[in-house]
Amino acid sequence: MAGMELAPVTGGARIDVLDVLRGLAILGIFYMNIPFMAAPVMRGMWDPVLIGWSSADAHAWTAIQVVLEGTQRCMLQFLFGAGLMVLTTRIADPQGPVAVADLYFRRTLWLLAFGMFDVFAMLWPGDILHVYALAALFLFPFRRLGPKALVAIGSLMALAQVVTGGLHYADRADLLARHRTVEAAVAAHRPLTAADRLANTQWRAWNANRQMPPSMAAVDRMEPAAHRDGFVAYATFIWGGYVNFIYPQLLDGVADAFCAMCIGIALWKWGVIQGRRGRRFYLGLAVVAYAIAVPLRWIAADDEVSRDLIPHLGWVTYEGARLVMGIGHVGLVNLLMLTVSGRALLAPFRAAGRTAFSLYFLETFIGMWVLFAPWGPGLWGRVGWAAMAGVATAVALFCLVAANVWTRFFAMGPLEWLWRSLAYLSPQPFRQRASVAGSALSTPEMDAAVPA
Repeated sequence: MAGMELAPVTGGARIDVLDVLRGLAILGIFYMNIPFMAAPVMRGMWDPVLIGWSSADAHAWTAIQVVLEGTQRCMLQFLFGAGLMVLTTRIADPQGPVAVADLYFRRTLWLLAFGMFDVFAMLWPGDILHVYALAALFLFPFRRLGPKALVAIGSLMALAQVVTGGLHYADRADLLARHRTVEAAVAAHRPLTAADRLANTQWRAWNANRQMPPSMAAVDRMEPAAHRDGFVAYATFIWGGYVNFIYPQLLDGVADAFCAMCIGIALWKWGVIQGRRGRRFYLGLAVVAYAIAVPLRWIAADDEVSRDLIPHLGWVTYEGARLVMGIGHVGLVNLLMLTVSGRALLAPFRAAGRTAFSLYFLETFIGMWVLFAPWGPGLWGRVGWAAMAGVATAVALFCLVAANVWTRFFAMGPLEWLWRSLAYLSPQPFRQRASVAGSALSTPEMDAAVPA
């Protein structure tokens, strides 16, 4: 497979689509990770305007929120589900289904270990690997379900958000309407009723939400010292952030990943993600998905930076729009892969997809240990959204070039090699020529489907 040229999405070449999708996703995900490396975390989470809001910043932030935010991990989650299906096509192997299941769970447990290493040794609290591993531990039995059932399961998180977010939206809309009634009464010099006074009290309470909560404000005051006082302060702050803010939400993250992985399995069973459909299908898929998701995400992004206490559409639609946008990206990439010019344009990303596991750690190292570390060039807290997008683009280009150079000589990335060797319980072929032999259960299709 290493020596194959990028070709139309037919037969064995369909694996190239998975590699390209993975390469695009792993490079694109850095655009979402870099704000948590380069800027005060709580300010960015509470109000993006606090990080910087020049015209360039506003445009960069909005573009990322609409096109990329959440969708890159969405594609990785789809690919994880598809990777499970590629793996289990070996279920008829002479070594039997037990060997396949054993390999799957061993590989998943090692992924969990890599993820915890990323959190506590690489100092990246936003790690996705351990989240994916925990979700994958529950995924294996669901591969036997039909695609419609899988999509129904995969939609549960989005539907739950529609219900809970819808209640929150309705409550805020009702309060806003009652407040406007009070304003009209005051303007007309009419006496306020008990209901009006209650609305006033509630409105003042909502207005207090303009200020950062005390717990977040305390972290915001601590963070500059963590980036000033050396490694111990830096590491302690990050570990505390994971334990206090990320770990309590871990179950939500696992459920989010699991649902998207189920959709990924369905897309595989329908032949969508691996390129078995025609140009007209993928064009229609991309157009419909973008027509739904782009307006919803655009409005949600505009609501998020609004200074008015209005209901936010994103409370209701974020998860659903994220999944639909991710499906749109899958459709667009597959459409491009069915054209000569599209294949040429996307060809470099195949190497990034085949070294995605290593690139993920490389991006973390560049961000957390070089550019924005206390001992780095002093960029932390000094870059706005546009500058962060520029840095992310530079890092993505560097990783893309590095991946293409690396794969000229090696069959896989260094961490891919380590992970697979641990999973197979024996050293795997590493250099290009040696990679042909493979292992007893290793196939090019299976290796290329390993999720990042």
